[in-house]
Amino acid sequence: MFKKKIPLKNREISWLSFNDRVLQEACDPTVPLIERIRFLAIFSSNLEEFFRVRVATLNRLLKLKGGSKLYPNFNIRKTLIEIHEIVKKQQERFEDIFNNRIIPELAEERIFMLTDKQLNVSRGQFVRKYFQDKILSTLVPIILDGPNGFPELKEESIYLFVILSKSDGSLKSQKALIELPTNVHTRFIVLPETGNLKYIILLDDVVRYCLDDIFSIFKYDQYDSYTIKLTRDSEMDIEIDDSGNLVDNISKSLKQRKKGVPVRFVYDASMPDNLLTYFVRKMGLKTSYLIPGGKYKSFKDFMDFPNVGGRELEYSRIAPLGMKGINLHESMLNAIAKKNYLLSFPYQSFDYVIHFLREAAIDPMVTSIKITLYRLAQNSRIINALINAARNGKNVLVLLELKARFDEENNIFWTQKLEEEGIRVLYGIAQLKVHSKICLVSRKEKNKIVHYANLATGNFNEKTANVYADHSYFTANVKITQDLENLFNDLEHGYVATSHKMLLVAPLELRKKLTRLIDKEISNAKKGTKAYMILKMNSLVDEKMITKLYEASQAGVKIKLIIRGICCLVPGLKGYSENISVISIIDKFLEHARVYIFGNNGKELIYLSSGDLMNRNLDNRVEVAFPVIDRESKKIIKDIINIQLKDNTKARVINDLQDNHYKEIAGDQNVRSQVDIYNYLKKMN
Repeated sequence: MFKKKIPLKNREISWLSFNDRVLQEACDPTVPLIERIRFLAIFSSNLEEFFRVRVATLNRLLKLKGGSKLYPNFNIRKTLIEIHEIVKKQQERFEDIFNNRIIPELAEERIFMLTDKQLNVSRGQFVRKYFQDKILSTLVPIILDGPNGFPELKEESIYLFVILSKSDGSLKSQKALIELPTNVHTRFIVLPETGNLKYIILLDDVVRYCLDDIFSIFKYDQYDSYTIKLTRDSEMDIEIDDSGNLVDNISKSLKQRKKGVPVRFVYDASMPDNLLTYFVRKMGLKTSYLIPGGKYKSFKDFMDFPNVGGRELEYSRIAPLGMKGINLHESMLNAIAKKNYLLSFPYQSFDYVIHFLREAAIDPMVTSIKITLYRLAQNSRIINALINAARNGKNVLVLLELKARFDEENNIFWTQKLEEEGIRVLYGIAQLKVHSKICLVSRKEKNKIVHYANLATGNFNEKTANVYADHSYFTANVKITQDLENLFNDLEHGYVATSHKMLLVAPLELRKKLTRLIDKEISNAKKGTKAYMILKMNSLVDEKMITKLYEASQAGVKIKLIIRGICCLVPGLKGYSENISVISIIDKFLEHARVYIFGNNGKELIYLSSGDLMNRNLDNRVEVAFPVIDRESKKIIKDIINIQLKDNTKARVINDLQDNHYKEIAGDQNVRSQVDIYNYLKKMN
């Protein structure tokens, strides 16, 4: 339809715009103070992963002959320069928020973050004793420029770069590195109160304060220190050798990841140029990798910043709601046999998912449980329920995706744990990630097998279910459960080939069937029939799907998008997207659900999905989009979506500039969707 290239936003720049929305929350005075610190931590953690994955990928493409063909719409070198410029500005804003807003507001709450230069005698004595009792024995200082050469820096670690010197110049100065032991010690040490005043000092400053203890064997009397942190390329090259052992190959790749090529070097902005040059020379760093920052690195640790003040400094914790019609003291399977149930996390309790599996584990009539797992909680109750099922003689099949980025090691651990219990574990499919969230329980009833299913937009993870906004659907619908049975059979054989009646399964069907649904809206619009789509997702990147949405807009289809993260589509452009509007909601819960709604000529269709509209989800993963088929659940989904579309408190309008301005309030009513959704669901109980 379009003769020239369609307008697209660069995905990397759009992602940085998303992370800027996170930074907005840290700057918002209506957000409780401790939560604002946590949003700074989220921003920092997001940015680190962005460099480990996306910037690393661009650097690889830049080196690869013909790499530009794999990144066709934008110049890679210019993109990397633009990323660097944006990140520097964001980092400056980050430091300003922390130093000029957060720190003073903590002081107003009588909470003081002390540095090593601000300790009086009594607090200094406390810190030194704490250091000598708990920290000193865990430190391994390395004297640089020694016979062993420059050390390999770990990417997860924070280092103190120390210059040892004698004030009278009688000794030649030396350089040393100290890795902060954040893996064994808390980053935050709460000091004794004085007159109802609270004091916190960071581990970094405790070590700085006691540098003379660390280097006591030398005769230096002056110590200058600067924090540094290295980020490495974390994309894994998994090569399957002749043994075909995926666990061993991923384990090898994990070791290689630790020695990945540097992609970012964050350093203390107060570090003298000659010392920065020293690192550039010793580590072979490119100037484009250098990011100046504040005194404290790895700000993601601030997720655990202690609240030593009042409860009002944090969001009040919501009490997870129950599910009307299901009593946890009675059989869930019997309830699901009668009707479908929709759960919305974190507003409603994840315990229903655990109870579903626990009941299946002990029900004498249940014959098998099949489930796909991607990311699991540290002490997973899902795993415990599956082990219990196996011990009760059930046939348990678990597809545990070993290639889940940054969870590979955890998933290898759980794989071994399950296999020790005699559970059959599938490791995934070669060249594909299994990202679907599906579970199928089979039960013998009256001499036939009846299936019960749980399909979800988010992981089977009780920890993330407390902070991720997702949907989970229980059904015994024969067509859906038969599709799931066929899909699990395919997965057992290492492929996805079967066509499905109700489910939209990637990589073979999801793109094709979504395109048909969009085409149907286009056809209806051209006939003068009301045509619309409401699509909610984490990211919209796939060029073909964006082209199709532009085509639908030009045909007159009204399209409303709710996109938390990356949006490469440009809304409101004449000749392309006049009928498309986009909002993004960032609030205390992470919006994670994928919801696809189609007008369908008055017979509205609603799908929930595990996957976004990105080429990786549509073409390189096993994803499952599933229909919401009962009237009650459809109404709940539609009501929740309508509440989100009305949000005028936490919703930002995504436009051509992606400047993240808040949606204007129409009328007198403030709508904060996450609060209003909880109240809506509460009224239903």
